[in-house]
Amino acid sequence: MSYIVGCVFPIDAARQDHFIEQARKAVPAMRRHGALAVVDAIGDDVPPGKVTDFYRSVAAREGESIGFGWIAWPDAAARAEGEAAMMADPGMDMSDMAFDGQRMIFGGFEPVVEEGPGGDFGYVDGFVLAVPTANRDIFIRHCRQAAPLFLDNGATRHVECWGVDVPQGKVTDFQRAVQARPDETVCFSWIEWPDKATRDAGLKQVFQQMESGGDDNPMPFDGQRMIYGGFAVVPQGNSHGDA
Repeated sequence: MSYIVGCVFPIDAARQDHFIEQARKAVPAMRRHGALAVVDAIGDDVPPGKVTDFYRSVAAREGESIGFGWIAWPDAAARAEGEAAMMADPGMDMSDMAFDGQRMIFGGFEPVVEEGPGGDFGYVDGFVLAVPTANRDIFIRHCRQAAPLFLDNGATRHVECWGVDVPQGKVTDFQRAVQARPDETVCFSWIEWPDKATRDAGLKQVFQQMESGGDDNPMPFDGQRMIYGGFAVVPQGNSHGDA
């Protein structure tokens, strides 16, 4: 498996087209410097939460939407080398960004569950959660057991990533996003769908099956602090690849 850099950021909704243009232009440079896959997605079905949510995770303001995405690298060393090269690349224009980098949250994650054939996708459900570090193996088993529910109802891939380099930020960070405790690890996850219609129909079936089948796979983490939402993927040709 690869090494994932996951991120969440606030996008100025009035400049969404500009964000899409910049995201598309950045992909070739990232891949040139070693990235295996680059995915950017824009919030489409992101609900507010009672305890935590994606909006609070990046201190989103009125007129801002939520961006969710990841970069897959071969490993942590390739990530460090590639990011250093990108910083020196004149083709990576980081000026006039359509989002506030000071409020972006990011971190390095190790994929621990990857189920499904993958392939092209146009929609993702994104998740960030805090898992008791002692429950790592239980969490992996839980996710592997849950994955077929989504894959059997239209999802093409289910990926769960365990935090390995998740820095604290001055303004926002992943730990604060899910109110992570000292004995918890932040996880970054997503489910890929061909499109929104397939996702909506699939989730409806998943929820119905979960309700009718009872809770035989309880979550080994606090679901009240999990943040989640649906995101429309920015089309970028063959940039998705496999994580």
